Amino acid sequence: MAGTAWAYEMAETLLAGPLPRRWAHSQGVAARARALAPLFGDEAELLEAAAILHDIGYAPELASTGFHPLDGGRYLHARPEADDRITRLVAHHSFAALEAEERGLRPALEAEFPLLENPQLVEALVCCDMTTTPDGLPTSSRERIAEIRSRYGDDSIVGRFIRRAEPHIHEAVDRTHERATAAGIRL
Repeated sequence: MAGTAWAYEMAETLLAGPLPRRWAHSQGVAARARALAPLFGDEAELLEAAAILHDIGYAPELASTGFHPLDGGRYLHARPEADDRITRLVAHHSFAALEAEERGLRPALEAEFPLLENPQLVEALVCCDMTTTPDGLPTSSRERIAEIRSRYGDDSIVGRFIRRAEPHIHEAVDRTHERATAAGIRL
């Protein structure tokens, strides 16, 4: 899509070289977002751009707080091509506020980036992210959460966050799948 070309180029520049697996994951998340396009009409490109960009905060040159949603959101905020809604989706992707709380960064996240008012768009990005493996392949949210917990450990910040977010993630994924099914979209 022409409207998302800048987002793909930015994400590839930031992730492909230093973090190829993160780049593969981001491409898989964007492919799932593209599949959901019929649900979002004029906002489809917004979802796809946020999907390809959601993990840019992991890029070594952007990582300043160590919390990738905030670092990615701050980077995008300074970019004229990034619509405020894309920036807010990236900053809050996959229940980031809960992890921000674990890190003592929730006040900064919420002050800088108010949560987007469209809950279906927010949930769609959760679904795309949390049903894509680190290698960019489709998976279930349960398998994805198990993979995250095994990679980070239950006692880590990420482990504590993902346990807290798990029921919300499954609910968001289920609602998005229901909307997709009702629209004849197979994820």
